[in-house]
Amino acid sequence: MGHTSLEKLIRLQRKTSNIRNICILAHVDHGKTTLADCLVASNGIISTRLAGKLRYLDSREDEQIRGITMKSSAISLHYTAGESEYLINLIDSPGHVDFSSEVSTAVRLCDGAIVVVDAVEGVCPQTQAVLRQAWLENIRPVLVINKIDRLIVELKLSPQEAYTHLQKILEQVNAVTGTLFTSKVLEERAVKEAEVQEAISEPSGGELVYDWSAGLEETDDSHLYFSPDQGNVVFASAIDSWGFSIHQFAQIYCQKMGIRSEVLQKTLWGDFYLNAKAKKIMKGAQAKGKKPLFVQLVLDNIWSLYDAVVTRRDKEKVEKIVASLGLTVMARDLRHSDPKVLLSAICSQWLPVSQAVLSMVCEKLPPPSEISAERVERLMSVGTRRFDSLPEKTQELKQAFLDCMSEEAAPVIVFVSKMFAVDSKALPQNRQRPLTQEEIGQRRELARQRHAEKKAASQSAENPESANAGGAQTTTPANTTNTDTDALCAQTEALTVKPTAEEEEKEHFIAFARVYSGVVRRGQRVFVLGPKYDPALALRTLPDGCSAADPLPSVPHLACCTLEHLYLLMGRELEELEEVPAGNVLGIGGMEEFILKSATISTSPACPPFTPLNFEATPIVRVAIEPKHPSEMPKLVRGMRLLNQADPCAEVLIQETGEHVLVTAGEVHLQRCLDDLRERFAKIEISASKPIIPFRETVIRPPKVDMVNEELGRQQKVAVIHQAKDEQSKYPEGVHVDSTGLVTLTTPNKMATVGIRAVPLPEEVTRLLEGNSELIRTMEQFSLFAREGKTLEISQKTLEEIQGFKSKLEGLLQGHKWRNAVERIWAFGPRRCGPNILLNNVEGYKRPSVWQCLEREKEKSEAVMLRDFDNSIVSGFQLATLSGPMCEEPLMGVCFSVESWEIRFSSQLTQQDSVEEDSVSQQASEADNNASAPVSGEPELGGANAVEDTPSSGSGQSRRKVDTTDCYGPFSGQLIAAMKEACRCAFQAKPQRLLAAMYTCEIMATADVLGRVYGVLSKREGRILNEEMKEGTDMFIIRAVLPVAESFGFADEMRKRTSGLASPQLVFSHWEVISSDPFWVPTTEEEYLHFGEKADSANQALKYMNAVRKRKGLYVEEKIVEHAEKQRTLSKNK
Repeated sequence: MGHTSLEKLIRLQRKTSNIRNICILAHVDHGKTTLADCLVASNGIISTRLAGKLRYLDSREDEQIRGITMKSSAISLHYTAGESEYLINLIDSPGHVDFSSEVSTAVRLCDGAIVVVDAVEGVCPQTQAVLRQAWLENIRPVLVINKIDRLIVELKLSPQEAYTHLQKILEQVNAVTGTLFTSKVLEERAVKEAEVQEAISEPSGGELVYDWSAGLEETDDSHLYFSPDQGNVVFASAIDSWGFSIHQFAQIYCQKMGIRSEVLQKTLWGDFYLNAKAKKIMKGAQAKGKKPLFVQLVLDNIWSLYDAVVTRRDKEKVEKIVASLGLTVMARDLRHSDPKVLLSAICSQWLPVSQAVLSMVCEKLPPPSEISAERVERLMSVGTRRFDSLPEKTQELKQAFLDCMSEEAAPVIVFVSKMFAVDSKALPQNRQRPLTQEEIGQRRELARQRHAEKKAASQSAENPESANAGGAQTTTPANTTNTDTDALCAQTEALTVKPTAEEEEKEHFIAFARVYSGVVRRGQRVFVLGPKYDPALALRTLPDGCSAADPLPSVPHLACCTLEHLYLLMGRELEELEEVPAGNVLGIGGMEEFILKSATISTSPACPPFTPLNFEATPIVRVAIEPKHPSEMPKLVRGMRLLNQADPCAEVLIQETGEHVLVTAGEVHLQRCLDDLRERFAKIEISASKPIIPFRETVIRPPKVDMVNEELGRQQKVAVIHQAKDEQSKYPEGVHVDSTGLVTLTTPNKMATVGIRAVPLPEEVTRLLEGNSELIRTMEQFSLFAREGKTLEISQKTLEEIQGFKSKLEGLLQGHKWRNAVERIWAFGPRRCGPNILLNNVEGYKRPSVWQCLEREKEKSEAVMLRDFDNSIVSGFQLATLSGPMCEEPLMGVCFSVESWEIRFSSQLTQQDSVEEDSVSQQASEADNNASAPVSGEPELGGANAVEDTPSSGSGQSRRKVDTTDCYGPFSGQLIAAMKEACRCAFQAKPQRLLAAMYTCEIMATADVLGRVYGVLSKREGRILNEEMKEGTDMFIIRAVLPVAESFGFADEMRKRTSGLASPQLVFSHWEVISSDPFWVPTTEEEYLHFGEKADSANQALKYMNAVRKRKGLYVEEKIVEHAEKQRTLSKNK
């Protein structure tokens, strides 16, 4: 097929029903880019011979070197099926886990996906991840089982064995889809049941019988699964340029065998065989030991082709096959020394992979106009808001999505999934245009004149006398020639557009987007909606029928801009467009000032921002970056800002220490970001620190056994050199710690005392708090608004989620010591939404609940007052949980219980207006500007001479407070510091442990390198979870967990040790307690005997803790030199 012109693609963009927006998804190295090459070659953009070798859509240099895709890139293809012409917008995406954020950006813009699975490796971790992403975005997948040639050449399977193997792969893929479907049905069922229970107020009598079917029987799921007879599976070998669907072979054999193609399509895959005598297709091939139709009619032919061409190189048989298939193969291909060239030449004509895949895409995947209502509602419902709760004008836009109309009246709705950087040379307006005939003529004339001048100059140099003699006559013509030449040069320079140095250096950003409704035109004025934009607020603020061109009042998270350039994305090239109708993928230039990473663009202010993208990978690897030359710091800051915009997953931040920190998803991603900074964005030499490993600090229950697994309390404690220090000596002055771990601390001016106890939270509670940080943030926001006398609207769905979260918390916090604990929660921390709890156990002090959003009615009837300086206690807790005492890392899974809080004001202090005491709390967290709600008149606990404030009559009136500033500073600041110190001491009074971030690691390896894989894992503190052998292969799948701290260089070491036969996939999983105590010293006789008097064996937790302390510049207790004298041998001493 020849190269398709730009005009044809523009014409096809207008026919929405014939557009297909698709992406290619797969695990790393399963052949996505090779398959994309074959599809691109079908349009004549690249040569068919280079398909698979060129990797056209991998345009970055590091992608070509590493051999993996690192960014998603799009290309528009033209495909003709019969009389219909289709426009296929194809997006190739990465398979490496570090770049899974790029997959999310691609999936959001598509309506369908091609899922590629390696025929040997089968379903891998990233295959499951991409299927889940496709499911979450409600897009329809089709399956390509690639690399079938490996079954023939590498595994040397027979056609029958290969058929069984392919069946198993299909089962694996369908099992993943089935799991996703089941979870969705069960969720819907649970919601329906909850609604029914609410409707029925009185419980019905009789015994409750649970229906285990859970609605799975009634729901039709047949369309979800992959099956060759449904036409949504293609078997292929992209590197050898062949691929087929059952439909193609049904067409071939229906003429030869005289059986209808519909019958063949249903029976070619499955337990059917051909009865040669009766000339009928019968069922039960396996039971009767017959060859299945798929083996007999399809696989046998492919196997015999490979046998003749690759294995035996039988020229006669090859010629016979070529003749019988009616193909024409060039003589040079037949003579080529590499059999794969001949194989590719035969297969690309007999079973072209592009034909099979593109016809399946056009038949089985939906056009943009068939977007489902469920998907539209999900896209429009941001965060915790339901579609029903959106304004009426916003809900009306749903129809515009469903219609996908390209009319003048239709509102423009565009979603930008990411921004990507391009060089100014790559932009169409800066590209060198071909010269016209006139320009070519002018340049030819200029070249002739210059040549004549050179000739004349050389001649005059040879004959100086003759030149002098005729000098007078030749002066005038020479001058004229020079003038003509200058004029021509000026003209030529005017024709050649030279971008300035500034323009060349400037990075241009292009928005990767899709039009969901309306027609996008160049120069059009539009609204850019940020992720936090609220259409309800905008509709109240803006006048009716306003457009982006009108002068408008400012609305939060809403900006107006002009669409400067529209581009058609063609892989490595861009083509400029004037307009783009609905349903198409496009690039938009000049949006870098308005969009950071993703945004929604619309001509209607009623349009809501789209739901944020679902990112699978969590950025976890941090490095601090600085320029080699300090004077280049502004360039680094600018470069990091550009990198942050260009990469959907990278995060850039400045820490409290002033370090510029880059957070990435993994080692490969980090390397790519650093390369981009050096070569593209900052263009300076930079130095990156060693990766900053995140840790967390926690407390645990006192262990029952010591370090040698002897039960504690039964051994006799002995005096050893490293005897534990006196417990009280490690606490500062003024801190009292009793035997139960209760810490009592008084402020420097002796006016307040707090009693704190630290208790470890159950592991399930910590996980629950971590997973619901958004809900906790919403609750905190509601409490803040309530204190300021405002109301925050929360949707019913969110309230239900908060109620469910509270019920789960109550269910997990069971037992005597947690009785009524959920109601007594004072705050969460750090940053008011973290996995630590502050409990109110102060007798007689009842404060507003953190759950007050669930108790609106009660709250109105009985207003509960906040005690003065309440916010100082919360701020102290926030600061304490933000940096723990072990190595200033955040705390996790700790509950601080406030047992007592006494305030004693001295009689000398007078009542007068004082400043707010909340200023320090601002640093601890972003919430709570006004902690001092009306102060209760009840006497403070133990408050001898406690001064009472007059309760204010209204929230708006100014109140009188106690001015408690003395030589120690403001009292609120002293209380914050005392609370922070008390929390730290309470933490130290319990057994302390470090929590390490853990990766789950999946490794595929053959049996002969299994031992080396285990060796590398054990060396790096890894723990094997399980290993299983993949059926039908000699591959083992090993699942393990590995600390993030030990993961750097792990993949490289694994590849080196196993000669490239095993490569790991690392995904952040969870936080895990490091079992060893970093402060441990031997205290029992058994420990002394086992570890020796120095006890200097490696302590992993201490090693990690000291490394973090060194990095932060904290004091580290370690011996640098033990014996400074030079050691001599006895013989030398003589």
